Amino acid sequence: MYYYLDDEISFPHPKAVKPSGILAIAGDLRFERLLLAYHYGIFPWYNEGEPIIWWCPNPRYVIFPERAKVPKSIKSYFNQNKYRVTYNQAFEEVIRNCQNHPRSGQNGTWINEDIVQSYINLHRMGYASSAEVWDDEILVGGLYGVHIGKVFYGESMFSKKSNASRFGFISLAQKLESEGFYIIDCQQPNAYLESLGGEFISGDEFQEILGKNRKEWLKNQCY
Repeated sequence: MYYYLDDEISFPHPKAVKPSGILAIAGDLRFERLLLAYHYGIFPWYNEGEPIIWWCPNPRYVIFPERAKVPKSIKSYFNQNKYRVTYNQAFEEVIRNCQNHPRSGQNGTWINEDIVQSYINLHRMGYASSAEVWDDEILVGGLYGVHIGKVFYGESMFSKKSNASRFGFISLAQKLESEGFYIIDCQQPNAYLESLGGEFISGDEFQEILGKNRKEWLKNQCY
């Protein structure tokens, strides 16, 4: 039986997650609820017209910024400076492209309008970021996610030209490494992320990292 959320902004402990990765159902996408969720590695992922489903998979698929891989197929792109990468210059454009860009094997998208508006609000509040990949002045790829303290939670990416999203992700990973970020949460595994250095860690290790991050984040809020 799943835990159903009400108007109170709270979640069951991540250890209560089901083998499916589902922690809770229902609730809403208020800023305060989303911020609390991400502090503990909980994220919404659901289909339009269904109750919100909150996930916290165990084990967790992540990339440590210092271990991010640059596949051989893309090294020449960096040597040639084929694309230009910016950050937080076109957040809404990135999330809209992630929402609308067709994906192989998928008939629709989980990025509905409520998700779009909620994450735009997170961005305005300083807790969601985008990386934009440009070919001259044309946006050809990008990704967005949530960042709290030194943890980045990747949400979605898109690519309109060969390796554009990989170029953006690797550039972001290198930036996060230089800024001392602990981890990039990838949520779910796939071959694409594996090629970039994705690996599984236990739920306990993941929560230990998040606990350290929360303490540092709260300390910084006091100054």
